[in-house]
Amino acid sequence: MFTISVETHFRASHQLTLPDGSKEPLHEHDWVVTASVGSDKLDEMGVVMDFHVLKAKLMQITAELAGMVPGELGCFDQNNPSAENVAKHVYGQLRDQLPHGVVLRSIKVVEEPGCTAEFAE
Repeated sequence: MFTISVETHFRASHQLTLPDGSKEPLHEHDWVVTASVGSDKLDEMGVVMDFHVLKAKLMQITAELAGMVPGELGCFDQNNPSAENVAKHVYGQLRDQLPHGVVLRSIKVVEEPGCTAEFAE
């Protein structure tokens, strides 16, 4: 399988609810999101898909998170806005926007250097 990846960045705050019901202090991160997609075959241009198209789709999805507190977004009403849940949310949004024959392999989210979460089905 051929795989390509694109990366985008956004700045946003989050605050996790701890097991005892208390909340950690609100804090901000420069989030990095990487989308990896793949295909068994290349298209007529000899690519999995256009990098610019994939990056535009990823940027559109992450734009809703940029500058906001993810916990205040409806997508995190039932889940902590953790890096893991951010990765799962982006995955769910991007999965159905890909061309026929292209599959979403994974979404990787870096909350801060050395702290990475990845979601794949």
